[in-house]
Amino acid sequence: SRHRPHEIRSKIPAVSLSAPSAARPTRLWATTGLVLGVFLAALESSVVATAMPSVIRDLGGQHLYALPFAVFLLTSTVSSPLWGRASDLFGRKRLYLAGVTIFLLGSALCGAANSMAFLVAARALQGLGAGAVMPLTLTSVGEMYTLQERPRVQAFISGVWGVSALLGPLLGGVLAEHASWRWVFLVNLPFGIPAMLIVWKYLQETVQRKAGRVVIDWMGALLFMLGSGLLVWGLSLSVWWQVGAGLGVLLAAVAVELRHPAPLLPMKALAQRLPNVGLWNNMLGGAAYFGVIAYLPLYAQNVSGSATAGGLILTPMLLGWVLASIICTRLMKVMGLTRQTQLGFVVLPVVFALMAVFAHAPLIVISVLGFFVGVGMGFAMVSLLLAVQAASPREELGATTSAMLF
Repeated sequence: SRHRPHEIRSKIPAVSLSAPSAARPTRLWATTGLVLGVFLAALESSVVATAMPSVIRDLGGQHLYALPFAVFLLTSTVSSPLWGRASDLFGRKRLYLAGVTIFLLGSALCGAANSMAFLVAARALQGLGAGAVMPLTLTSVGEMYTLQERPRVQAFISGVWGVSALLGPLLGGVLAEHASWRWVFLVNLPFGIPAMLIVWKYLQETVQRKAGRVVIDWMGALLFMLGSGLLVWGLSLSVWWQVGAGLGVLLAAVAVELRHPAPLLPMKALAQRLPNVGLWNNMLGGAAYFGVIAYLPLYAQNVSGSATAGGLILTPMLLGWVLASIICTRLMKVMGLTRQTQLGFVVLPVVFALMAVFAHAPLIVISVLGFFVGVGMGFAMVSLLLAVQAASPREELGATTSAMLF
């Protein structure tokens, strides 16, 4: 009551600060299994790149070179909100296990592919399963840990994602050169199966059954996936009629969502101020961050002539994100989530402007600026996600979290 109404911290319900129901050893094991799944999903999104020349040499189909990357990212991205909403209805644990099962099945089929068309189809299935991993991991963490504990866990998850993304190209090259490109996919199995068993045994949850028949938003899901797919595909290939068609289908999906009793996207929640601000800021900040992630290694490689430099230049950025996420834990009671989010979004444009000014400076300067990009993202994104999760009712937590990630 001492804070102004627009403060994010004033919207945090007291129940979010209560102790978790799960015992600490059980919770630690469950988190280990979830993080192992995150490691595999992140690794798979980058490991294929260096193995693709070997794949083309073995299977042919050079004109389909880009599709194994694109189709994985496409299906994992557009399916993420579906997994989140379904977990609100049927429980996180069983949906997480189903997602990892689909991911591992897709991995095995990729390893057994005998043509590029088969590989592309298997990658689509693999991406569909991968779309469950990150949103359901963060949703489960949101339920297992208190508001004060969550930033440290989410910082660790961000660090695991970053490390696996950096290790992916190196691992893909080693496996393709010294074993077979098929092991790029098959290596998921000996790690993924233990992750499933750990989560199955230790992740505890109580599914709150709603009275009456569960109504699934099939039409909204179909329109949302079709519209998102057309939009992402059209933007990737600069096919503008597909972009327009995708936007049109998404508008139709929104119309369906507004009338459905249990919509795929929590429209009422997203219409409220805090989730709405979180959604738009996540999109704008993410667009800037992933633009840097995509092009900074290419810039570094062209300047230095070293592929290693292209990967290493992202390391300070990821370290900055993890460090800022840990600091958020310490400062949360002092600053509040509002001030931490504002601090992050003040740092980001300043550092991006400095990157443009010092574009021709030595790579060490760009690396230092990249560290502060990570700091800005850590303060902004972690605080936003915590605030939106804390303000969301439990029955909408999965859908809200996956909407933020999408």
